[in-house]
Amino acid sequence: MNVQIYNTLTRAKETFVPQEPGKVKMYVCGPTVYDYIHIGNARPVIFFDVVRRYLEYAGYDVNYIVNFTDVDDKLIKKAEQLGLTVPEVADKFIKAFNEDIASLGVHKASLNPRVTEHIPSIVAFIQGLVDTGYAYASEGDVYYRTSKFEDYGKLSHQNLEELQFGIRIEVGERKENPQDFVLWKGAKPGEINWESPWGPGRPGWHIECSAMAREYLGDTLDIHGGGHDLQFPHHECEVAQSEALTGKPLANYWMHNGYIHINNEKMSKSLGNGITVNELVKRIKPAAIRYFILSTHYRSPLNFTDETIAQAENSVERIANCAANLKHRLSAFGGQVEGAAVGTELDERLAQLKTQFEAKMGDDFNTPDAITAVFELVTEANQYLNRADATAEGTAALLAALEQMNAVLGLLPEAGADAELLDEEIEALIVERTEVRKAKNWARADEIRNLLTEKGIALEDTPQGIRWRRL
Repeated sequence: MNVQIYNTLTRAKETFVPQEPGKVKMYVCGPTVYDYIHIGNARPVIFFDVVRRYLEYAGYDVNYIVNFTDVDDKLIKKAEQLGLTVPEVADKFIKAFNEDIASLGVHKASLNPRVTEHIPSIVAFIQGLVDTGYAYASEGDVYYRTSKFEDYGKLSHQNLEELQFGIRIEVGERKENPQDFVLWKGAKPGEINWESPWGPGRPGWHIECSAMAREYLGDTLDIHGGGHDLQFPHHECEVAQSEALTGKPLANYWMHNGYIHINNEKMSKSLGNGITVNELVKRIKPAAIRYFILSTHYRSPLNFTDETIAQAENSVERIANCAANLKHRLSAFGGQVEGAAVGTELDERLAQLKTQFEAKMGDDFNTPDAITAVFELVTEANQYLNRADATAEGTAALLAALEQMNAVLGLLPEAGADAELLDEEIEALIVERTEVRKAKNWARADEIRNLLTEKGIALEDTPQGIRWRRL
């Protein structure tokens, strides 16, 4: 299955060819775990979840690594504010992160390595750079010599003299060159630290990803991803460190998602317009958040407004209603039908929609156009269910096609995600309610309806019988 990826390094779309047939080594930079993630953090989390899902859909075995930065200036400051240790702060917000991404339907990474659990390999990596002259020690710190790496700037496509250095350390007299960046920070009094050949300290920001990516995925990754803001300096510095040490490309394909704006303004702390995910999911359906993220191409800016979210909620409800209608009709037919003939016309249309979906996803993960294919399928399904000659086989085929697309995009809640009741439990309660109503046991009928309402299940009378959907 052909997949084209826009490679930040070459500024062109390229056919994806992994190093090892059938297997993908994929690394995406994870959060610095000092606070709750906001909607801007959620964009790469959701998008790269879809990238990983589609590659698996295409038949690849994906080793998907997302790191946790669990020691950093921000964690040290937050620990002081909360009266906790740095590891306690990290544990608190890693737990929050996992809860938030689960609420968004994001599948867990293959592994989430933590910086503090990889200090020896990070120190060894830095020592290798010192030994080859790419790094130097200075008063307890260790810095990378950017001038020694001739290709510095090749990822962000900037000249060394033009770069704006957003390095997480102030320029000081200990550097040979203001453009050099820190690999190891000497510890200040009272700070968390580890022993090293250069004295007690902790890793710089950039070195951690180079070391952990290499440890779990080898010298060269197939795909390295993250937000556009990480392109420089973080990923640029990763390239310099890793390629200086190994002499090999750090990654064959680089992917970066665009920014999120809030009401046409860039999200920033100074404006106070950040929206955390754990607050957002309390008032917006998680599926609508995913839809919002995926409704714009990942490399384009995305604008969060009440109107765009309302549109997303309406859209996912339409998809969910279609799925519910198909399941209900299939249940009325007596259940799932496997291997039966569908009919040439419907079979051809489903094959066409599948091809359309795969073509769009294979074109640099064009999720907006892939969603268009989903809605064409929804329209097809709704029209089919209104036909007098609709069959169990056709209904099952439509449902299977919708579930296949959803397995990639994740726009429908997974079983148990939005309520404690599973689909089959809901169906059983509806059957029971129908029977007790026939027996005029109104108390039990009301009890079942109230239970379903409490669990977020709405019942609707239709010409085909009672239909249910999750609210």
